[in-house]
Amino acid sequence: MDQDTAAIAATLREAKAKRARRAATLKHIFLVAASFVMIYPLLWMLASSLKPDNQIFGQLGLVPGEPQWENYVLGWNALPVSFTNFFWNSAVVTVLSVIGNVISCSFAAYAFARLEFNGKTLWFALMMMTLMVPYHVVLIPQYLLFLQLGWVDTYLPLVVPRFLASDAFFIFLMIQFFRQLPRELDEAAMIDGCSPFKIYWAIILPLSIPAMATAAIFSFIWTWEDFLGPLVYLNDIKDYTVPLALRMFLSQDSVSEYGQMFAMSVLSILPIILFFVVFQRLIIRGIAMSGMK
Repeated sequence: MDQDTAAIAATLREAKAKRARRAATLKHIFLVAASFVMIYPLLWMLASSLKPDNQIFGQLGLVPGEPQWENYVLGWNALPVSFTNFFWNSAVVTVLSVIGNVISCSFAAYAFARLEFNGKTLWFALMMMTLMVPYHVVLIPQYLLFLQLGWVDTYLPLVVPRFLASDAFFIFLMIQFFRQLPRELDEAAMIDGCSPFKIYWAIILPLSIPAMATAAIFSFIWTWEDFLGPLVYLNDIKDYTVPLALRMFLSQDSVSEYGQMFAMSVLSILPIILFFVVFQRLIIRGIAMSGMK
C-alpha cells in the first residue's frame, strides 16, 4: 500500500513538473513574441536605412537585398550643415539640461522632503498641480517672455528653465526617494553641527545616486528627442538639434530622402541606448526605491 501511495505521489510530482515546464515554455514564447512586436519598429528603421528609397515602402521584408551603406555617408553630409554640428548642438543642450534638472530638482525635492518651512503644503500642492498643465498651455506666454528677454534664437530658453526646477516630475520622483532615507541621519548630522546644505551634500546626495540616475536618463531622453522646443525657439539652421535636422529630409515640393533620413535616425538613437545600458541598474533601483508604479 505504501509503495502504491509513493508511486502515485511520484506520478503527481512528475505531472506537476511537466505542467510547470510547459507553462514556462509558453511564457517564454509569449515574451519573445511580445518583445519582437515591440522592437519591430526599430528593426524596420534599421533595415530601411540600408535600402534604396524605392524599396523602403514597397517591400515588407526586414533584410535588404543589397545593403546601401552609402546612405549613412550621404545622409551625414546631405544637409547644408553637417550632422556633426547637429549632434554637437543636441549634446550641448542635453548635457546642460540634465545637469540643470538633476541639481535644481534635487534641491527642491530636498526642501520638500526634509525641511520645514511656512506654506510647505501649499507650495507642494501647487508644484504637483503643474503636472496637470499641458506644455502647450504655457508655450505662448513663455515665448513672449523669452522674446522680451532677447533669448529667442538661442539655447537659453531650452536650458535656463532646467536650472530653475521647472520639471515637477523629477521633483516628485526625488521626494519619494528622499522620504525613504532615515531621519536619524539628519539628526545625527545636525548634532555634529552640519548645516542643511552640508547634510544635503555630504549625506543625502551620495545616498541618492539611483534617483539621480533615473532623473538623468529621463531628462536625457526627453531633451534629446525634443522637437517642439527647438522648433519654436531656434531659427538658424546652424543651431538646429538632431530632431529638427531629421525633419529637413522630408520635402513637400521635391523628392524626400527616406533612406538617408532613417540612417541618421538610427545614429540619433544610439546615444540614448548607450546611456540607458550604462545606467540600467541604477535606473531600475531608483524607480523601485522611489515607489513609482
